[in-house]
Amino acid sequence: MSTPISVPKSSGGNALLTDPTILRADRYVDIDAGVVRSPAVIVIDGEHITAVNPTSLPSPATEIDLGDVTLLPGLMDMELNMLLGGPSGGNPRSDVQDDPAFRTLRATLNCRRTLLAGFTTARNLGLFVKTGGVLLDVALSRAIDNGWIDGPRLVPAGHAITPTGGHLDPTMFQRLGPGIMPLSVEEGIANGVPEVRKAVRYQIKYGARVIKISASGGVMSHSGEAGAQQYSDEELGAIVDEAHRAGLRVAAHAHGDAGIRACINAGVDCIEHGSLASDDTIRLMVERGTFLVPTSYLSEGLDISKAAPELQAKAAEVFPQARAMLGKAIAAGVRIACGTDAPAISHGRNAKELWAMVDRGMTPMQALHAATVVSAELIDVVDRGRLVPGLLADIIAVPGDPSQDITVTEDVRFVMKGGVVYKR
Repeated sequence: MSTPISVPKSSGGNALLTDPTILRADRYVDIDAGVVRSPAVIVIDGEHITAVNPTSLPSPATEIDLGDVTLLPGLMDMELNMLLGGPSGGNPRSDVQDDPAFRTLRATLNCRRTLLAGFTTARNLGLFVKTGGVLLDVALSRAIDNGWIDGPRLVPAGHAITPTGGHLDPTMFQRLGPGIMPLSVEEGIANGVPEVRKAVRYQIKYGARVIKISASGGVMSHSGEAGAQQYSDEELGAIVDEAHRAGLRVAAHAHGDAGIRACINAGVDCIEHGSLASDDTIRLMVERGTFLVPTSYLSEGLDISKAAPELQAKAAEVFPQARAMLGKAIAAGVRIACGTDAPAISHGRNAKELWAMVDRGMTPMQALHAATVVSAELIDVVDRGRLVPGLLADIIAVPGDPSQDITVTEDVRFVMKGGVVYKR
């Protein structure tokens, strides 16, 4: 039986093993049944799982025995931005000092950190930096898919679409003066129905696979009240119409109840944050099947110590209500997926969101379901999220029993994506 686990490619990455791989561990999570089973013997051939605890094993094969760990399907983060945050590049005002090339190079480090944290799929949910119209996250996704860099399977949104002065207008985070950062419709600044249609079409033209919009104010921007609706009903309807006709889903940053309801009524597929949703709006989400990505760990994990006093005041008002909202949404049966809003919390600490969902009322197994099966449903894929034959071999290992202690997902010991071992 051969022993090598992975061999280097000329590009510096990891190589897909030519023989089938037999992955052994003491336990694995059966996501559909909601239980931890023993033992775990998973056979991988190429990029896919071919058998789980089979009666016979292939030979020759490469065998990896991980011992006293629990195997899980690769986790998924449905709200992050690899092009922001990460290691300091030495520029104190990165929002206006970092150029697109530098941002993209730094993003490769964020991608690797996220993958090694056990997150094998992610949505890069909306650029809000000046790029001259270049969709940096689409390029990043292609580089990952080509095997040039290590990272999760990335679903890019291109530029977030926002009205002038909206939460995702990048000039609003530091109150930049007029003319300092002129932005185009192609870069997501769009007002009125013709412009929002053009902005959506541009993102689709250059490779976006989901559309992100700013539907309400935000907490950490100087864009007014966090709950204020920012796009009109007509503009929201036009955005959804353009995206859905092209087969893409729409995700909306929305804290306020009125903005959330307007998004749901317009046909938006997913609400990001949803902090101030009322009981009636939560029930409407259940009725319409609208997804929620609550990014709830922001309440504990976002460092606001250096934020302007008015932004700290908004956080103090919104975050307690957001925690309470998530508890109600869990109890009501809203379709909840996992997302962190990294780098609002550091890249690589993505599993903190699972802790937050459990803290707000989910069982650990429900949190794992949110970070696998529901997240896969949100991005409309059926090839991942479970450890079953025929699906992608996106597999991670953690110590202990995550069905009893969700925090073990913060200590990932092994990462395989598509049959390739990235961490052991």
